[in-house]
Amino acid sequence: MAVFFTTPVSETSAFEMIDERFSSAKGFDGYFNIHGTEEELTVTWTRGMSADEFKEQVTDALRATWQRARFWLVYQCNDRRNDLDINEIRSAAIRLSRSYIETAVVTLSLLGHVDNASDLELIFVCFQRESERRNFRVRYEGKFVRE
Repeated sequence: MAVFFTTPVSETSAFEMIDERFSSAKGFDGYFNIHGTEEELTVTWTRGMSADEFKEQVTDALRATWQRARFWLVYQCNDRRNDLDINEIRSAAIRLSRSYIETAVVTLSLLGHVDNASDLELIFVCFQRESERRNFRVRYEGKFVRE
């Protein structure tokens, strides 16, 4: 199956969408994962966890990632566009970014309890150098990549 890295969004837009979901009155479940060169962190937002608690854990993890790898590409997955499953795109991003130093692939899913209209699924591919981010974008963005 081919993976298509499409629908890039700016970091600013990504964080605005995240804040919007956290500040809305709608209920969400969530999943957050960082797959780095030497670490992996997973946080799950279940019904028993407050939005503030989950947001704090996600914010702390993103801040720590940014301190190690400051150059990000952000992709948004959307079922309405028939995008691939977020896990398929995540797997491809991990495989393709292995050749770069200190790269992290971050997955954030915020899924509404009622319907999927307000779902948010983002993948951050975080690089240590700007040249690595540019290289990844030129090589893979907007192109079909064999999985």
